[in-house]
Formats: sequence, structure tokens, C-alpha cells
Amino acid sequence: MSKFPYHLPYKSLDLRKEPHLYRPGRGEQGVLMVQPYKAELLPAWAFKDVETATRSSKDLEARFYGYLQEGDFVGADMTRKFIQMGHTRARRYANHAGGRKYAKSEDNSAGFSKRKNELPRSKEDPVKAESAAIFKAVLEKVKVDKRYLTLRQEHAEKYEDIEIEAEEQQT
Repeated sequence: MSKFPYHLPYKSLDLRKEPHLYRPGRGEQGVLMVQPYKAELLPAWAFKDVETATRSSKDLEARFYGYLQEGDFVGADMTRKFIQMGHTRARRYANHAGGRKYAKSEDNSAGFSKRKNELPRSKEDPVKAESAAIFKAVLEKVKVDKRYLTLRQEHAEKYEDIEIEAEEQQT
């Protein structure tokens, strides 16, 4: 699997029109970058409580199948990433009060150090844990969907060997 191309100017790209520039990468890479999907999906993404997570996960699941119906792999994959992010973020909040997993560091302004200083886990938040489980159930379903896997394979066969040139950064 090719790496997610972080070097592209995502603010000025429409990956619905230029799917050849999309690479799935690993996990949730690029989930908050790829337009127009970020704008379409971010408002539907929430996990603060069980009711919200249920509504959000169902909405995202419906959008996932809508993108599949349209044959839009990029949209389906981005939706899968939002569903996955619902699981991972809710899980983080279940394990760490306030959602912060790592201690801030003096090493740089972004708060990251070369050595990650993981904070101790809090007592598990049962609401966030259930929210995470709701998203995980949807994630397990969508990531093995036959249409999704077929579109993923077709996308890889069509575009993965095409190198994204530096000049395409100017698109």
C-alpha cells in the first residue's frame, strides 16, 4: 500500500474530481484533509454520548453505502476513516479523561516530543467506551464490505503505480 501523500495542497484540491491523487495510506491518514469529503463528513461525526454516537455512526454508515452506490471509492474510504476515527477517539476519551493521551512537552510548540510521554489511564468512562463500541461495530462491517474491497482493489490497480509528481502539487 502506498503512503498517504501529505505533500499535496489539499485545501485547493477536489479529490472527487481528481481521484488519481488519492492514496488510502494507513488507518486514518488524511481524514481531516481530503476535500470535499472532509466538509461533507465532519459535520456528521460525533461521539460524546451513546445517543450521539449511534446517530453519527448510522449517518456515516449510510453515507458509506451511498458512496459505494455511486462507485466513489475515495468517498467510501474517507467515510471508513471517519468511522474508524469515531472508534479511536471515543476509545481515547474512555481511557484518558479529557482525551489527552500524551503529556505536553517542552520540546516544541506543538506539544510533541521525540519521546512520547503517555499519561496514565483514567478510570474507564463507560459512556465513551460504549460510544467506541458502537463505532467499532460499524467499522467491522464496512471494512469487509465486498463492494468496498472491490473498489479499493480497482483503485489500487488503476492508480497505485502512478507516482504523484511534484508538479501536481500546483494543481
